[in-house]
Amino acid sequence: MSDTHHSDVLIIGAGMSGLMAASVLVAAGRRVTLLDKGRSVGGRLATRRIGAGRADHGAQFFTVRDPEFGAWVERWRDEGLVYVWSHGWSDGSLADAPPDGHPRYAVQGGMNRLAKHLAAQVEAQGAEILTDVRVTAVTPHGDGWRLIGDDGRNFIASALIMTAPAPQTLAMLDAGATPLTAEDRACLERIRYAPALCGLYVVEGEVHLPAPGAVQRPDADFTWIADNRRKGISPDATVITVHASGDWSAARYDAPDAELSEAFECALRPWLAADAWIAEEQIKRWRYAAPTVLHPERLLRVAAHAPLLIGGDAFGAPRVEGAALSGLAIGRAL
Repeated sequence: MSDTHHSDVLIIGAGMSGLMAASVLVAAGRRVTLLDKGRSVGGRLATRRIGAGRADHGAQFFTVRDPEFGAWVERWRDEGLVYVWSHGWSDGSLADAPPDGHPRYAVQGGMNRLAKHLAAQVEAQGAEILTDVRVTAVTPHGDGWRLIGDDGRNFIASALIMTAPAPQTLAMLDAGATPLTAEDRACLERIRYAPALCGLYVVEGEVHLPAPGAVQRPDADFTWIADNRRKGISPDATVITVHASGDWSAARYDAPDAELSEAFECALRPWLAADAWIAEEQIKRWRYAAPTVLHPERLLRVAAHAPLLIGGDAFGAPRVEGAALSGLAIGRAL
């Protein structure tokens, strides 16, 4: 059974960009609906329960370089939502993390709690957030837009914001026969991402990662190993997050979980006590984990019959901060 849903602005993606755009729009009195294909909001602001603990398995922390984003972070700190975890990471060769002056922020209870906090705020101001909605096509409709969900639902609005990874955005536009100029299409096709494979491990026994509980080695096959208990988000169990590099992940993205987990365990084992053992494990795949070729501006305003703005963490700057700034810029642009 199909039905049609009307709003002023539709936002595809309830990650950091979509939620920040929504926060600007609802404050201006717009009727906003956010759609996300995931089971909950957040995108790569992802925290998973495993065993008796929890682990961040997408974005691990965030930094602040722009004063606009910094003002938001200060409010979150005042609210007790975020805290400084570190000022730098060991590469495994030093006893402790070398400070470099940039605070690395974590979120009380895990990164996904920040997304849920933002979602609750925009919902309190009248926005609607629908999860488990996979948009299959975006098509022009009158002087606005129609989105078609894979469950037969239709969503209609006068303006559209798309914050999914660029390949997914293009696929939705092409499926709905939305015309794009050669320049707009080239901008989206130019964007590139690296994938990331992630292993989560519940460890019984001691883990000897350097303070404050993580190592970061950008040039290694396994770029990140972190203890979520020492991070402060998993008080009841030791859960370790291991991330592989983009190159390693791309070469093995479709490998069986058992094969991947064996490789992750080999990377983790040197940091475990001799009598420590792994009680539970999970593998997580992120196909569009990190933008490697970015669009230079914080948003792309598509030349179309009605407002269509595209953004995300591949627009202007990468990482959590870049996604937030893109969303704020899109919200202001509407």
